[in-house]
Amino acid sequence: MPSWHFISIFGQLFVGALKGIAPILVFFIIMTAISKFERGDNSHIKTIVVTYVFGTVLSAALGIIASFMFRIKLILPEAAKVATPAPKDLGTVLSNLFVSAVSNPIAAMTDGNYLSILFWALVLGAALRHASVSTKKVLTDFTNAVGKAASFIIEFAPLGVAGLLFDTVSSTGFAGVAKYTQLVVLLVATMAVAYLGLYAFMVWLATRQNPFPLTLWTLKESGIPAFFTRSGAVNIPINLGACKKLGLSEKSYAVSIPLGASANSGGAAITIAIMTLATCFTLGVHVTLPLAIILCLLTALASTGVSGIAGGSLLIIPMAASIFGISNDIAMQVVGIGFIIGVIQDAVETAVNSAADLLFTAAGEYHDLRKAGTPVDMNAVLRKIR
Repeated sequence: MPSWHFISIFGQLFVGALKGIAPILVFFIIMTAISKFERGDNSHIKTIVVTYVFGTVLSAALGIIASFMFRIKLILPEAAKVATPAPKDLGTVLSNLFVSAVSNPIAAMTDGNYLSILFWALVLGAALRHASVSTKKVLTDFTNAVGKAASFIIEFAPLGVAGLLFDTVSSTGFAGVAKYTQLVVLLVATMAVAYLGLYAFMVWLATRQNPFPLTLWTLKESGIPAFFTRSGAVNIPINLGACKKLGLSEKSYAVSIPLGASANSGGAAITIAIMTLATCFTLGVHVTLPLAIILCLLTALASTGVSGIAGGSLLIIPMAASIFGISNDIAMQVVGIGFIIGVIQDAVETAVNSAADLLFTAAGEYHDLRKAGTPVDMNAVLRKIR
């Protein structure tokens, strides 16, 4: 009778390839995103960008709250290999973060030290803000090339998932798969609460009008197509067309929509936060309030730039896990779990990210117009479209 254990090699190869490309990808996407930041005079861009930032940070916070309310534990075959326990006092936390962050960046990529990768990406990105246009273009092209390499690896996800799933079932039985179902439900429910609750409330604050017609319309116009394409970049033309339907300023949305496709990542922030904390709960790592706050901020920052890559948010998990002293090997197991549930998780995440680009672009402009004394009746605009 033939042995089927060879199938697990596909999972090992897939995770190994992701482990190799993830540090390089994280470094370049963050450095490139920071280098492109410019102070512009576009009429509504400032308000829209602020909305993007708040939406992403609050999404990360919501993911953390949901994780503590519904503590999910995963089944990790190598859970015993957890690194040193996370420190409990703020002084030790900050000391470890700073010391780890300033280590050699080349060694950091080799060792998977994501705190150092993040630090040097921010420093070099800030320095490159003053570089020539041609230099920034070369950097962007190289970053895109790394992204394409990551996408190429991710195309083999079906084989990798088959190997990972076989390994999980053979070593833990179907109990491990049941844990994945709980994780999917928590992720999807949290993203739904974020969009229909948190984001709708943000729209109300910006416009002082009933936010639900616009919230549901953007979900229909942008979220549904993004759910099936699972690509924020592919959904850019759809969002641009929807902005035109709403009568928004082209000077603003021509910048904010492409920017949002790579920088507005509330869904990604939720995914990273929930899966990182699920790992902590599985390993028995004590999560203090200072660590939770640091996780929230770093998750929001690191999720910027990953939404254009299918499954890109999962590659940020090792960096978030490193805050808690979790080894890269265990973190990459969690990434593998993410790809197993990615058919649903990634589709919903992309829908939330893409629809939020459209929602926040409209809300930002309507906020500025209201402040200028020329408010727009959102419901009247939507009635004309229909």
